[in-house]
Amino acid sequence: MGKTTIATTAADPTVAAASSQFLSPIVLGLEALTVNGKQAHWHVRGANFVGVHEFLDTLVDHAGGWADEAAERIVALGLPIDSRIDKVAAKVSETGAPAGFAQSDEIIAGVVKDIDAVIADLDAAIDGLDEIDLTSQDIAIGIKAGLEKDRWFLVAHVAE
Repeated sequence: MGKTTIATTAADPTVAAASSQFLSPIVLGLEALTVNGKQAHWHVRGANFVGVHEFLDTLVDHAGGWADEAAERIVALGLPIDSRIDKVAAKVSETGAPAGFAQSDEIIAGVVKDIDAVIADLDAAIDGLDEIDLTSQDIAIGIKAGLEKDRWFLVAHVAE
C-alpha cells in the first residue's frame, strides 16, 4: 500500500488568491487595532476613564479574535498570511489612537478612526468577495457587524 496523498485544500487556487487579497488587509488592520487599542487602554484619562478603559480591553479581545478568524480562513484556503509586525505597522494610521496620555474623548476619536479604517477594508472585501467566495464574504460580514457594534459602544461614551 502506498502513501495516501490528500490535497491541503479543496479551494480553487484562483478563488483562494482572490479571497486572500481581500482578507489580508482586514487581518493586518485588526492586528493594528489590537495593538493601538491596548495603547489607548493604558493611557485614557478623564471622567469616562473606567468605562472607556474597560471597554477598550473588550475591543482588543474582539479585534484579536476577528483577526484570527480571517487569518484562519486564508490558511484554510491553502495560503499563508504575513502578519509580522512590519506588515501590521504599515497599516497603522498616524491619525488614530494617540501615543500617550489623552482625555477619553480624544482617545475615542482616535480609536474610532482606526476602526473606520478596518471597516473600509471590510466594505471592500464584502463587495469584492460577492461573486468570488461567499464563505469568506460571510466572515467579513460577521466581523463588520461586530466591529460596528463595538464602534457604537465607544461613541456612546461621548455622544450627546
